[in-house]
Amino acid sequence: MYARGSLLLDKNQFDEKSSDFDYARFIKEEETLEAKRTVEAALKKNDVPTPKPKGGSEVYDWMQSLVSALLICVLVFAFFIRIIGIIGSSMVPTFHDGDSVIISDMFYEPKQGDVVVLRKLAFQEEPIIKRVIAVAGQTVNIDFQKGVVYVDGKALDEPYVAEPTYTALDFKGEITVPSNCVFVMGDNRNNSTDSRRSVIGCVDKRYILGKVLLRILPINKFGTVK
Repeated sequence: MYARGSLLLDKNQFDEKSSDFDYARFIKEEETLEAKRTVEAALKKNDVPTPKPKGGSEVYDWMQSLVSALLICVLVFAFFIRIIGIIGSSMVPTFHDGDSVIISDMFYEPKQGDVVVLRKLAFQEEPIIKRVIAVAGQTVNIDFQKGVVYVDGKALDEPYVAEPTYTALDFKGEITVPSNCVFVMGDNRNNSTDSRRSVIGCVDKRYILGKVLLRILPINKFGTVK
Protein backbone atom coordinates (compact mmCIF):
# COMPACT_ATOMS: atom_id res chain seq x y z
CA MET A 1 0.00 0.00 0.00
CA TYR A 2 1.12 3.62 -0.69
CA ALA A 3 -0.09 6.28 1.65
CA ARG A 4 -0.29 10.05 0.83
CA GLY A 5 -2.56 12.16 2.92
CA SER A 6 -5.82 10.38 3.59
CA LEU A 7 -5.99 8.52 0.27
CA LEU A 8 -5.00 4.86 0.06
CA LEU A 9 -4.08 3.42 -3.34
CA ASP A 10 -3.70 -0.18 -4.36
CA LYS A 11 -1.08 -0.42 -7.11
CA ASN A 12 -2.58 -3.74 -8.21
CA GLN A 13 -5.77 -1.97 -9.29
CA PHE A 14 -4.05 -0.35 -12.34
CA ASP A 15 -1.15 -0.87 -14.70
CA GLU A 16 1.05 2.28 -14.92
CA LYS A 17 2.02 1.49 -18.53
CA SER A 18 -1.46 0.87 -19.87
CA SER A 19 -3.63 3.09 -17.68
CA ASP A 20 -4.57 6.67 -18.53
CA PHE A 21 -4.16 7.54 -14.87
CA ASP A 22 -1.27 10.13 -14.40
CA TYR A 23 0.23 8.95 -11.11
CA ALA A 24 3.01 11.64 -10.91
CA ARG A 25 0.55 14.49 -11.38
CA PHE A 26 -1.74 12.94 -8.80
CA ILE A 27 1.09 12.84 -6.24
CA LYS A 28 2.03 16.49 -6.96
CA GLU A 29 -1.58 17.65 -6.53
CA GLU A 30 -1.84 15.72 -3.29
CA GLU A 31 1.36 17.36 -1.97
CA THR A 32 0.00 20.82 -2.83
CA LEU A 33 -3.31 20.05 -1.15
CA GLU A 34 -1.59 18.74 1.97
CA ALA A 35 0.61 21.87 2.21
CA LYS A 36 -2.51 24.06 1.88
CA ARG A 37 -4.24 22.16 4.67
CA THR A 38 -1.19 22.49 6.91
CA VAL A 39 -1.07 26.28 6.44
CA GLU A 40 -4.80 26.63 7.09
CA ALA A 41 -4.53 24.57 10.27
CA ALA A 42 -1.60 26.61 11.48
CA LEU A 43 -3.46 29.87 10.87
CA LYS A 44 -6.44 28.61 12.84
CA LYS A 45 -4.16 27.79 15.79
CA ASN A 46 -2.33 31.14 15.43
CA ASP A 47 0.92 29.26 14.93
CA VAL A 48 1.93 31.72 12.19
CA PRO A 49 2.82 35.13 13.71
CA THR A 50 1.15 38.12 12.09
CA PRO A 51 3.14 41.33 11.60
CA LYS A 52 2.65 43.92 14.35
CA PRO A 53 2.26 47.60 13.55
CA LYS A 54 5.44 49.59 14.15
CA GLY A 55 3.64 52.74 15.27
CA GLY A 56 4.09 52.11 19.01
CA SER A 57 7.80 51.39 18.67
CA GLU A 58 8.37 54.52 16.59
CA VAL A 59 6.58 56.71 19.15
CA TYR A 60 8.67 55.23 21.95
CA ASP A 61 11.90 55.84 20.04
CA TRP A 62 10.83 59.43 19.30
CA MET A 63 10.00 60.10 22.97
CA GLN A 64 13.30 58.58 24.09
CA SER A 65 15.20 60.84 21.68
CA LEU A 66 13.26 63.90 22.89
CA VAL A 67 14.01 63.17 26.55
CA SER A 68 17.69 62.66 25.77
CA ALA A 69 17.84 65.98 23.89
CA LEU A 70 16.14 67.82 26.77
CA LEU A 71 18.55 66.27 29.26
CA ILE A 72 21.53 67.38 27.18
CA CYS A 73 20.10 70.92 26.98
CA VAL A 74 19.65 71.06 30.76
CA LEU A 75 23.21 69.91 31.35
CA VAL A 76 24.63 72.36 28.83
CA PHE A 77 22.73 75.32 30.31
CA ALA A 78 23.57 74.25 33.87
CA PHE A 79 27.31 73.81 33.43
CA PHE A 80 28.51 75.46 30.23
CA ILE A 81 26.37 78.41 29.15
CA ARG A 82 24.00 80.96 30.69
CA ILE A 83 21.41 83.40 29.38
CA ILE A 84 21.77 86.94 30.71
CA GLY A 85 19.36 89.82 30.28
CA ILE A 86 20.92 93.27 29.88
CA ILE A 87 19.74 96.12 32.06
CA GLY A 88 20.79 99.70 31.43
CA SER A 89 22.52 101.63 28.67
CA SER A 90 26.24 101.40 29.54
CA MET A 91 26.96 99.27 26.43
CA VAL A 92 25.05 101.35 23.87
CA PRO A 93 25.30 101.15 20.87
CA THR A 94 26.53 97.54 21.03
CA PHE A 95 23.78 96.41 23.42
CA HIS A 96 20.59 98.04 24.63
CA ASP A 97 18.40 97.69 27.68
CA GLY A 98 16.31 94.53 27.33
CA ASP A 99 18.71 92.62 25.08
CA SER A 100 19.52 89.01 26.03
CA VAL A 101 22.83 87.25 25.45
CA ILE A 102 24.38 83.81 25.88
CA ILE A 103 27.64 83.68 27.84
CA SER A 104 30.12 80.95 28.68
CA ASP A 105 33.19 80.68 30.89
CA MET A 106 34.21 77.22 29.71
CA PHE A 107 37.98 77.21 29.11
CA TYR A 108 37.78 81.01 28.95
CA GLU A 109 40.79 83.30 29.27
CA PRO A 110 40.00 87.03 28.95
CA LYS A 111 41.39 88.83 25.91
CA GLN A 112 41.48 92.47 24.95
CA GLY A 113 38.28 93.44 23.14
CA ASP A 114 36.11 90.67 24.61
CA VAL A 115 32.66 91.58 25.89
CA VAL A 116 32.14 89.95 29.28
CA VAL A 117 29.56 89.71 32.02
CA LEU A 118 30.93 90.09 35.56
CA ARG A 119 29.77 90.56 39.11
CA LYS A 120 31.43 93.07 41.44
CA LEU A 121 29.63 92.92 44.77
CA ALA A 122 31.30 96.11 46.00
CA PHE A 123 29.34 97.88 43.26
CA GLN A 124 26.10 95.88 43.03
CA GLU A 125 24.80 92.31 43.28
CA GLU A 126 23.43 92.16 39.73
CA PRO A 127 25.83 91.20 36.92
CA ILE A 128 27.12 93.96 34.65
CA ILE A 129 28.30 93.79 31.05
CA LYS A 130 31.51 95.52 29.92
CA ARG A 131 34.31 95.29 27.36
CA VAL A 132 37.83 94.17 28.25
CA ILE A 133 40.19 97.05 27.45
CA ALA A 134 43.39 95.60 28.88
CA VAL A 135 44.59 92.43 30.61
CA ALA A 136 47.19 91.73 33.29
CA GLY A 137 50.53 93.46 32.70
CA GLN A 138 49.21 95.97 30.17
CA THR A 139 49.18 99.72 30.88
CA VAL A 140 46.11 101.92 30.41
CA ASN A 141 46.05 105.67 29.96
CA ILE A 142 43.29 107.98 28.77
CA ASP A 143 43.47 111.42 27.19
CA PHE A 144 40.15 112.91 28.26
CA GLN A 145 40.70 116.05 26.21
CA LYS A 146 40.90 114.07 22.97
CA GLY A 147 38.73 111.21 24.23
CA VAL A 148 41.37 108.62 23.30
CA VAL A 149 42.21 105.44 25.25
CA TYR A 150 45.80 104.16 25.12
CA VAL A 151 46.95 100.62 25.91
CA ASP A 152 50.70 100.08 26.15
CA GLY A 153 51.14 103.54 24.65
CA LYS A 154 49.05 102.82 21.52
CA ALA A 155 45.74 104.52 20.81
CA LEU A 156 42.87 102.06 20.52
CA ASP A 157 40.75 101.94 17.39
CA GLU A 158 37.25 101.74 18.90
CA PRO A 159 34.50 101.76 16.28
CA TYR A 160 32.11 100.23 18.83
CA VAL A 161 31.90 103.24 21.21
CA ALA A 162 28.98 105.67 21.30
CA GLU A 163 31.35 108.65 21.54
CA PRO A 164 34.95 109.43 22.58
CA THR A 165 35.92 108.98 26.24
CA TYR A 166 35.62 112.41 27.86
CA THR A 167 34.52 111.41 31.38
CA ALA A 168 37.34 110.65 33.85
CA LEU A 169 35.29 109.50 36.84
CA ASP A 170 37.92 108.42 39.43
CA PHE A 171 40.68 107.70 36.90
CA LYS A 172 43.89 109.44 38.05
CA GLY A 173 46.33 108.53 35.31
CA GLU A 174 48.25 105.68 33.71
CA ILE A 175 47.92 102.35 35.52
CA THR A 176 49.27 98.86 35.03
CA VAL A 177 46.67 96.11 35.27
CA PRO A 178 47.52 93.80 38.21
CA SER A 179 48.07 90.06 37.88
CA ASN A 180 44.92 87.99 37.22
CA CYS A 181 42.87 91.14 36.60
CA VAL A 182 41.32 93.01 33.66
CA PHE A 183 40.48 96.66 32.99
CA VAL A 184 36.94 97.02 31.64
CA MET A 185 34.86 99.85 30.21
CA GLY A 186 31.38 100.28 28.77
CA ASP A 187 30.95 101.17 25.10
CA ASN A 188 28.76 104.11 26.15
CA ARG A 189 31.87 105.76 27.58
CA ASN A 190 30.29 108.85 29.10
CA ASN A 191 27.42 106.95 30.68
CA SER A 192 29.14 103.90 32.13
CA THR A 193 30.37 102.92 35.58
CA ASP A 194 33.44 100.78 34.94
CA SER A 195 37.14 100.41 35.84
CA ARG A 196 37.51 104.21 35.83
CA ARG A 197 35.52 104.16 39.08
CA SER A 198 37.37 103.06 42.22
CA VAL A 199 34.33 101.05 43.35
CA ILE A 200 34.97 98.70 40.40
CA GLY A 201 38.61 99.30 39.46
CA CYS A 202 40.58 96.48 37.86
CA VAL A 203 38.43 93.36 38.06
CA ASP A 204 39.72 90.01 39.28
CA LYS A 205 39.19 87.34 36.58
CA ARG A 206 37.33 85.22 39.13
CA TYR A 207 34.49 87.75 39.05
CA ILE A 208 33.93 87.20 35.33
CA LEU A 209 30.86 85.05 34.76
CA GLY A 210 31.61 84.50 31.10
CA LYS A 211 32.28 85.89 27.66
CA VAL A 212 29.35 86.99 25.51
CA LEU A 213 29.02 84.46 22.69
CA LEU A 214 25.72 85.33 21.10
CA ARG A 215 22.89 87.84 21.24
CA ILE A 216 19.53 86.05 21.18
CA LEU A 217 17.17 88.99 21.74
CA PRO A 218 15.90 90.98 19.99
CA ILE A 219 15.38 88.42 17.24
CA ASN A 220 16.20 90.89 14.47
CA LYS A 221 19.69 91.29 15.95
CA PHE A 222 20.31 87.61 16.63
CA GLY A 223 23.94 86.62 16.11
CA THR A 224 27.50 87.05 17.29
CA VAL A 225 28.75 90.41 18.51
CA LYS A 226 32.13 92.03 17.93
